[in-house]
Amino acid sequence: MSQIRFDTIQQLPSLIGKEIAVSDWTVITQERIDLFAGATGDRQWIHVDAVRAAQESPFKTTIAHGFLILSLLVQLLSESLKIANVRMAVNYGLNKLRFTEAVPVGTRVRARFELHGLENASDGGVQVSWNVTMEHEGSVKPCLVAEWLIRYYT
Repeated sequence: MSQIRFDTIQQLPSLIGKEIAVSDWTVITQERIDLFAGATGDRQWIHVDAVRAAQESPFKTTIAHGFLILSLLVQLLSESLKIANVRMAVNYGLNKLRFTEAVPVGTRVRARFELHGLENASDGGVQVSWNVTMEHEGSVKPCLVAEWLIRYYT
């Protein structure tokens, strides 16, 4: 998919309540899961032990960490949406977050970004809230739903 582009952040308010961007699919590989496990210290067997997962897990394979799936939002948003004339964007946090379904290794995921709201922040930025739905291929149920806050500075 092509990247959606806006010339300024002032173009966004009229789009509140609308889906703005859908990312391309990205594959959740075992290598990505292992690297995330190494970076975070979360080496629970359901993520990193394929043999044990095949035998004992209800998923019959390893699954991605929920926080790995969450961390992909930065990549998926930046690949699918560009706001020009913004010098800096800061992750401000989440108002809501749910990991609603496991993501088996080898699955492709993508994110849908709906503009939830905008407000001027006291520090001169514009705080944007995104309703995000992360889909994973082969499932009708999303694997993540969140309200994500980003502050943009011009």
